[in-house]
Amino acid sequence: MMMHLALKRTGLACALVVLALATPSAFAANKDMVQLQTQVQELQNSVARLQQSNDERMGVLRDLVQQSADSVNKMSVVVDSLQQQLHAQHDATNGKVEQVSGQVQALNDSLDEIKARLNTLERSMQALQNQQQSINAALQNLAPNSGAPLPGAATPLPSTPSALSPAAPTGNKKGKPIAAAPVVAPLPAPAASDAPVSDAPAEVLPPKQSAAQAAAIYKTALSDYMAAKYSIATTEFIEVTRTYPGDPYAGSSFYYLGEIDYRAGKFSFAVKDYDHVLDQFPDNPKVPVAHLHKGQALLAMKMTEPGIRELRALITRFPGSPEATQARSRLNGLGVPVTPRHPVQ
Repeated sequence: MMMHLALKRTGLACALVVLALATPSAFAANKDMVQLQTQVQELQNSVARLQQSNDERMGVLRDLVQQSADSVNKMSVVVDSLQQQLHAQHDATNGKVEQVSGQVQALNDSLDEIKARLNTLERSMQALQNQQQSINAALQNLAPNSGAPLPGAATPLPSTPSALSPAAPTGNKKGKPIAAAPVVAPLPAPAASDAPVSDAPAEVLPPKQSAAQAAAIYKTALSDYMAAKYSIATTEFIEVTRTYPGDPYAGSSFYYLGEIDYRAGKFSFAVKDYDHVLDQFPDNPKVPVAHLHKGQALLAMKMTEPGIRELRALITRFPGSPEATQARSRLNGLGVPVTPRHPVQ
């Protein structure tokens, strides 16, 4: 019995010792856990603060991006407005340049007409001078014969009765009649240089009637064109081209026919009219403007490549002309280089 109690006390003592030994380690574990939880909580708080800071910064960035987008939109509107103004100014400038070009062409036509009239007057004066020289030569030939009548003047009546009848005989001492007084011989035929105007060489004759008629019809047609009487002007220009196809006025008439077709929106017919000027009248002063307006007509027909080639051909042939300046401006407006860019081989 005593032995059993001793063993029981010994076991209890051991249990107390074990319990005493285990209590500090459990207390240490709880302390570490609390510290870990505290650190985790601080970390979570830091993450929350960082998230809040990031949210605030993202909000600021969103505001900046929105402001930038608004600024870009405003700039886009301003740029579009400027582009429209530039296009409007460009179109207005082209219209004014074309108007001035048309006026210059009309002045050139008037100058050509004045030159033609001056040439006509010069030829007429030359013909009159030749006729005067013929008359002077005839007068010189008549100088030895004082009794000969002047050219174109009436023959004066003789003052002596015997001259009234060339056949009236006069007697001599033997009573025989003598020969009648000789009649004054006609003037000798003038030399080749003294020929009358109707027989003069071609270079001293007035201009042919056909050329004068072509100039008159062209002048009337141009007046009707300037007065916007396009239907009447068309008929008159066509008359010049058909009746006098080789006359220089025919080339100008083809040009104005192209202008009338272009104004009416008949671009294909206008191109054909301009081709007549370029192919049949290469020396006509309207060749540069025919190149320009042909290129514009092709562009209006959505034939971009042929139109660009025509404008470049104008710049190549007449680089210093006002029409070449307009062609460069049109090519720049299309965003096309003046000279073609060849690919690098």
